[in-house]
Amino acid sequence: MSTERPDNDVTGPRRRRSPLAVASVAAAVLLAGGGGAYWASAASGGDGAATKGSAPLLALDAAAGGPSTLAPDAPPPGIAPGEPDPGGPPVIYRAAGELPDGPGQAAVHHAKGTVAPADVARLAKALGIPGSPRTEGASWVVGDDDGPGALLKVAKQAPGTWTFARTTPSQPCEPGKMCANGPSEPGGGPVSEKAAKAAAVPVLKAAGQDDAALDAGQLMGDIRVVNADPRIGGLPTYGWSTGVQVGPDGEVTGGSGHLKALEKGDTYPVVGAEKALEQLNAASRGRGDADRDIGGCATPVPLEGEPKPSDPQCVPSNGKRAPVERTVEGAVFGLALNYVDGRQTLVPSWLFTVRQAPGGPESTVTQVAVDPEFIEKPEAPTALPGERKVTSYGADGRTLEVTFWGGVCSTYTASAQESAGQVRISVTEKPQEGGKACIMIAKELTRTVTLDKPLGDRTVIDAASGAAVPRG
Repeated sequence: MSTERPDNDVTGPRRRRSPLAVASVAAAVLLAGGGGAYWASAASGGDGAATKGSAPLLALDAAAGGPSTLAPDAPPPGIAPGEPDPGGPPVIYRAAGELPDGPGQAAVHHAKGTVAPADVARLAKALGIPGSPRTEGASWVVGDDDGPGALLKVAKQAPGTWTFARTTPSQPCEPGKMCANGPSEPGGGPVSEKAAKAAAVPVLKAAGQDDAALDAGQLMGDIRVVNADPRIGGLPTYGWSTGVQVGPDGEVTGGSGHLKALEKGDTYPVVGAEKALEQLNAASRGRGDADRDIGGCATPVPLEGEPKPSDPQCVPSNGKRAPVERTVEGAVFGLALNYVDGRQTLVPSWLFTVRQAPGGPESTVTQVAVDPEFIEKPEAPTALPGERKVTSYGADGRTLEVTFWGGVCSTYTASAQESAGQVRISVTEKPQEGGKACIMIAKELTRTVTLDKPLGDRTVIDAASGAAVPRG
């Protein structure tokens, strides 16, 4: 007689390994104004465990086995220590000890539907912003968007990404009086971690994150940031943080997160940490062809009297850079943010704690844990001349706002081809006529498309790549 195990159960008949990886992993979230950024690598498909043909393949928007980021087409961000640099040599990860098997299966989690104005009002009240939610494009807005004050902006479409900022008064304080948003005392430093957490708790509760693990160790000048990482289905998460900024006077000055609660989706078989690490390394080798014909270093011969090159790293004679090694000091099974059919989705993943060098900083590298047989193979790009890749979208009824990168001297038009299950978006570029000189600057642009019917649950597809477009 067998007993069904929960998704996060790591006990049972599967062979257990060293306890190295069951240690808690603190996600190394890079915050910019209280938001998360991360590097994730995907493996190479109604609720319920998936068997072949019983559930849809997991349609990860990133190429199978390759890296994906939160902003697929944006200018490359900075790379955290220990994380792979797409412009550098391949990175090979070596475990410092044995790794765990983890559970036999786990579910994806995603947010559906739209954000209710009552939820926005609750968050605004916790932030101390007067007024009722009003509509601005594809977002709910509360507060001042002109001049000093406070502004909360929440995307109407799930997952209800929200941002909040409080500005300082435009006029200087009168002598002997304290500014409304100024520090509690001249030259005051950041508040204590305890005080910052206390200030953040009402906001986190209003955002549905009151049971999240809190870390208040990050500082941005005299601002202390409280990072909240929720547990979903009993599992730790990565890439789904809420960030709350607390000023030196103990007042919340900014933040960002998600307002729509996650729902459990399909359940898939998963691989253990050792297999996931093999997949992570295979993807890195495939990117750099590191294991094939490395050859010797193509270093120039110094002229007589010149010092010999002291840098041990070199480019091999075949142009392929040798891999660098990083040490995996632990792993924990959890959920990491990916895009699935254009939707932000927490996908069963292994979270590896990686150290760049002995005594050096730690970072977290994630690898999708879903069995590769249940992951849909991506389609080849289908871009036509003049088409631009759509990077994100926002929806409000029949109005679709699409975002893409383009030049400042071209004009762009967006159009939609609709069907029952998807909306296919095309952004076409028309270069400047007459051969006039144009400064080569790329900028993020937005165009609006009016649909025949409200978007609803239909998937937005980018015609240039054939891939699902993530919600902004």
